[in-house]
Amino acid sequence: MDKLNHYRDCLQSVLEEHYRLSRSALRPKGDEVEPQLIVDREHDHYQLLRVGWRDNTEPIFGCPIHASIKNGKIWIERDQTEYGVANELMDRGIPKEDIVLAFHAPYKRPYTGFAVA
Repeated sequence: MDKLNHYRDCLQSVLEEHYRLSRSALRPKGDEVEPQLIVDREHDHYQLLRVGWRDNTEPIFGCPIHASIKNGKIWIERDQTEYGVANELMDRGIPKEDIVLAFHAPYKRPYTGFAVA
């Protein structure tokens, strides 16, 4: 399997795992929130969304995970997980130098130990 397809498979696997956990999570009474998994392998965009209503009066929309593949590297645009998407990807064999923590400002990225661009 080539590198790009391996990265796509790993990203999809990580997001599917978080999607399954989100579906089984307990929610406060009155909250109707559903996770939505968006995987666009053609354009290399991957998102986990939370969409719904709180007490039938307040809309809920959140994006706890957003990642893309650009120029052969995984760009993590948003990560609100406890363990970290980057750690989960490294657990699957993806090297740090192919992961960009894009939620950090460009001037901070050299200090993260991950790829800068």
